[in-house]
Amino acid sequence: MSQYLEIQNLTRSAFAPFGDVIEADPATMRYINGGNTERFHALAAPEAEGEGARIIINLFRGQPRAFPYEIGMMERHPFGSQSFSPISGRPFLVIVSEDEGGRPARPQAFLARGDQGVNYRRNVWHHPLMALGEPSDFLVVDRDGPGNNLEEFFFDDPFIIKEPGL
Repeated sequence: MSQYLEIQNLTRSAFAPFGDVIEADPATMRYINGGNTERFHALAAPEAEGEGARIIINLFRGQPRAFPYEIGMMERHPFGSQSFSPISGRPFLVIVSEDEGGRPARPQAFLARGDQGVNYRRNVWHHPLMALGEPSDFLVVDRDGPGNNLEEFFFDDPFIIKEPGL
């Protein structure tokens, strides 16, 4: 039997068990380039494990999801973190789960603003990219290299997300 998931706002404290929220944090700001640029420093730390592994930057173009939406699977990357930062300025959904004996526990859903990104820590269960409303581009930083860096889990009973209130 399916269960509904509530969508909560993405905050640093609520997302901390899963990774980092990437957003302009005044506490990390410093001026560079002769005072012409504000640098928000060290907002996330990419991870890449394994011989021959490297950090790469990608552009993903996510197609919008239709609602209500069934969360029927989750994935994780055992050898590296993965970050998503919207460059289209549109909000998106972030679905994550704690690990429960090698499988995802009940997922949690977060609504990220168009000026927020996320960095999933290595081995954190998450749903694939969930763009909202229209196709959206994301700057994605993740691991490249040898080894299978993808594990998937399929739920017997999916979780349902209603239309997010934007």
